[in-house]
Amino acid sequence: MSVVEAKPKLKRSDLIWTLIGLSAVVLSGFLLYRELRNISFEEIKGSLEAITHMNWMLAATATLGAYWALAWYDRIAVAHLGKRIPWRFITLCSFTTYALAHNIGASVFSGAVVRYRAYRSKGLTPQEIGVLIVFCSFTFALGTLLASGCVLIAQPDLIHRVANVTPLVSVVIGSVLLCLVGLYVLGSWRQFKPWTLGKLHVEYPRLPIVSRQLLAGPLELLCAAAIIYFALPADNHPGYLVVLGVFLASFSLALLSHAPGGLGVLEVTFLAALPEIPAADVLAALIVFRAFYLLLPFALSLLVVLGFEWTQWKHKRDENLDLPS
Repeated sequence: MSVVEAKPKLKRSDLIWTLIGLSAVVLSGFLLYRELRNISFEEIKGSLEAITHMNWMLAATATLGAYWALAWYDRIAVAHLGKRIPWRFITLCSFTTYALAHNIGASVFSGAVVRYRAYRSKGLTPQEIGVLIVFCSFTFALGTLLASGCVLIAQPDLIHRVANVTPLVSVVIGSVLLCLVGLYVLGSWRQFKPWTLGKLHVEYPRLPIVSRQLLAGPLELLCAAAIIYFALPADNHPGYLVVLGVFLASFSLALLSHAPGGLGVLEVTFLAALPEIPAADVLAALIVFRAFYLLLPFALSLLVVLGFEWTQWKHKRDENLDLPS
């Protein structure tokens, strides 16, 4: 992949998507209020206290797995560019990028800004950073297509929870999604001609790179869904595949809505799709998800940004002091 990319900056479209995101939050908040107005704080507190220590640990481990997979996105992109950057730097950069973007919303504070600032310090050109950003986004999209296709085919009845269609439609949609993934793999294997979309010039990566994408993309989604899976009660538990399928649907809706952190969207979707579980238990599981996957990483990412900016400022100050007067 190659792309001509200037330094990222806010555009008019960013404001539009921000307004769309805020509208989605308001609408989801209203729908969520209607669902939860009869649930007390004590019920939610009781559901949180009912989660075993082992399940808390498993949910925390799943969080680490999800962010490790996200860091793998960047490492794969750097390998695609043929660059050598220390894995520790890539991991911190990726962690900060996704922790901020997940909470604030990509339309407001694009991950491109964080990556541009970080990777420029390692000598990457704006064009190479543009490729890296597109590549990471595509890895996520590829993982979503692959995981969704597999779930829709393996559990076709699951689609009843989010849409009023027959299981056959689920199989057809899943097959189409897997065919798209297959075409991408075929294009890499046979090295199809690059295609151009505006300023974006896309070339198929090498097959070893694609194989890593096919592992990293679904892995992040599998781990993120596992956080909710471990936080749900054992009674009336629908099983991991159902939780994964609902998570994929709700996460996709949250991204499309541009609501910061999918605020309200995840809750409304899960409550509607898991009617067999008490609403307080579902909400408690989502609180655990938000705490582990969103809020804690967000707080830590702010410290990473402050540390990075302090290091950069100190380095420039030392350079200025070394200049002859």
